[in-house]
Amino acid sequence: FIETRLLNSGPRTNPWFHEASDRVVRPGELVALDTDTIGCHGYYSDFSRTFHVGPGRPSAYQRELYRMAFDQVHHNMDILAPGMRYREIAEQAWKIPERFLDRRYPSVIHGVGMHGETPLVAHHMDFDRFSKDGILEPGMVVSVESYIGEVGAADGVKLEEEVLVTETGIEKLSRYPFDEDLLGREV
Repeated sequence: FIETRLLNSGPRTNPWFHEASDRVVRPGELVALDTDTIGCHGYYSDFSRTFHVGPGRPSAYQRELYRMAFDQVHHNMDILAPGMRYREIAEQAWKIPERFLDRRYPSVIHGVGMHGETPLVAHHMDFDRFSKDGILEPGMVVSVESYIGEVGAADGVKLEEEVLVTETGIEKLSRYPFDEDLLGREV
């Protein structure tokens, strides 16, 4: 079953956490979703994607947001390693540009199991308020989060990958591709 109804378009993508509505999707907008699904054998699946609605090409601003969210997720996946302390993850995480801080996603990573679980590793400025220190261990499954949106803007981008912590690093579990056009790559 789907735990949340986080599927939005256009100005409902910013800020994040609007539940789905009957708003009509319009050409040129972004559509963002967060799976938050309890699936096979009760295991949680949690990854997010944002898409551009054609016809036409995404705006430079939409591409900028998407590239930042993509870079944030991939930087944060690249730093993950077994044995890392949660505080280290928060401190080494991708630094969110100042103009996007007010709308940041609450966590850098969060646990995935039978539901969204611990650990919840908040951003460095929020760590002491929302997180407890611990150690990333092989066998843990976590979702690596990004939300990039700014106060006063219409668009926001939500991206997220689910990964397994292994003995030597991580293995990406989510398989859905990213939007090449929003990344500025030829499609």
